[in-house]
Amino acid sequence: MQNIADDQIISLYFHRDQQALVHTERKYGGLCQTIAKSILGSREDAEECVNDALLKIWEAIPPSKPQNLAAFLTVTVRNLACNRRAAHRAAKRGGGEVAVALNEIEEMIAAPDNPEAALDARAMTDAMNLFLAELPAETRVMFVLRYWGNLGIKEIADKCGVSQSKVKMTLLRTRNKLKEQFEKEGLL
Repeated sequence: MQNIADDQIISLYFHRDQQALVHTERKYGGLCQTIAKSILGSREDAEECVNDALLKIWEAIPPSKPQNLAAFLTVTVRNLACNRRAAHRAAKRGGGEVAVALNEIEEMIAAPDNPEAALDARAMTDAMNLFLAELPAETRVMFVLRYWGNLGIKEIADKCGVSQSKVKMTLLRTRNKLKEQFEKEGLL
């Protein structure tokens, strides 16, 4: 298959045609791999970074309409690779996964600051248990590993045999569902 022009690829994104991702990867995948690998030093991490960048591009176009698709993509890859490298370095210094994980759900598990809120804590615990029981097994495992096991995204992906992107998206959607459930029950 022949490479198509960037404006045609962008048009595919605007039509939410997944072939946009195929064409983007085919045309710029090698360049993106090179950029990510030069920053991360690992082919596997570079591949994950490129996949994450493609997801970000998919989410960004539309509404964004980049003037230069190559620049838009390579800047995204570079930023993701730099962030990943910083996370790896932080992990070598003891991580900080607990703080990151708790920050993601802090508004739902904030410590009660008055007696009435303390009583609601029991209702929240019951609601959390019910919520977890209704989740699909894989989603429940990812959620528990992240917020009770304090594992990082990569560790969860490795344990579940899925990509880091899938773990991130699953956790985001699950947090949103949990927040919605808590709001519906008047716990937030």
